[in-house]
This record gives sequence, C-alpha cells and structure tokens, in this order.
Amino acid sequence: MAGQRTRDGLLTAALELLAERGQEGLTLREVTDRAGANVAAVSYHFGSLNGLCESAIERALERYLDAQILAVESLGTTSTLQELAEAFARPMVRALGAGGQDLAVMRTVARVGIDPPQGWGRLAGKFDRARQDALRVLMVNLPGVEEQELIFRTRCAAGMLNWLALAPIGTELAAMPTERIGRQLIPVVAGAFHGYPVVGR
Repeated sequence: MAGQRTRDGLLTAALELLAERGQEGLTLREVTDRAGANVAAVSYHFGSLNGLCESAIERALERYLDAQILAVESLGTTSTLQELAEAFARPMVRALGAGGQDLAVMRTVARVGIDPPQGWGRLAGKFDRARQDALRVLMVNLPGVEEQELIFRTRCAAGMLNWLALAPIGTELAAMPTERIGRQLIPVVAGAFHGYPVVGR
C-alpha cells in the first residue's frame, strides 16, 4: 500500500513538472522533492528518471483517451457535427475549466504530441477506437467526403485542442467559466470537422 502511494506520488509529481516545462532539464531531485520520496524509489518503481517520465506521459495520454472515448462513443448515428465537436472537445473544455491536475494532464499530452514516446504504441488500440467513433458520426454527416480526409480533419481537430493547452489563448480560455469555454471552442472544432468546399475541385 505504501509502495503504491509512493509510486502514484512520483507519477503525479513528474506529471506536474512535465506539464509546467517539459522533460528537458528536469532532474531526479526535483521530482523526488515534490513527491516527498527518495531517489531510490524512482529506481525501484521505474528504473530511471526517463522511465518515470515515460510512465507519467503514458498515464496522462491514457486518461485523455479514455475521457474522449467515453464522450464520443455515446453518440448515435443521428448526432450532429456540433454534438460530435462537443463530445470530442469535452476533456479539454473540462480541463481548462478545472485547471490543476486535469489541465496538467492535457498540457503533458500536448507537449509530447510533437514527439511521441515509444510507449504510445501500447495505446494504438485506444487511438483507433477514438478515431473510429468520430468517423462513425462524420461519415453520416459528410457522406461525400472520403474517409482519409475525415481522418485528416479529426487529427487536425485533435492538434488544435492540444495547441490550446499550451498557447496563450488557452490561458485566456482557462480564466473563463467552463460553459463559456465550451461556447467559444466547440463551434471552432465543429468547423474543423465540417471543412468547406474548395472552388474548382
């Protein structure tokens, strides 16, 4: 029990520090001081600082994907693009509104999205599931658009949400009530899904 508490404390501390400034320059002492643990605990539970950081990143991403899957899989075939955008963006909207550990998770996911760690391969099934759930709604709403283009739009929407977690505009949104964050953000995500016809295609 005490060992699990120490392990969880190290993961939480690493996640907070990663969210604040990324992995570059992060020291073992910083993590253990924040977690109230000793250096030996990192070796025992994770093998190294790098192993701890990878585990924290994987945990953050898994939490994000689980929340997104839960929101999107509940949609039916009659759901609108606006409803899909609301479900797809819900974890980010909630994190921006709540701040703290929730936002730390989103910032960590956003930081590593540019250079995914090896551990992301373990979560390939969840990535596929989240994408398929979104595609199921998109294909009904946009029957004339090819699947690969819909996948591209989904990836763009996800990238935009990740960018918001780190960009100054994300800080502005985080200062708003959660309901207003949704009103600002969801139409933009819906627009990314919808796209628009290009003249001459």
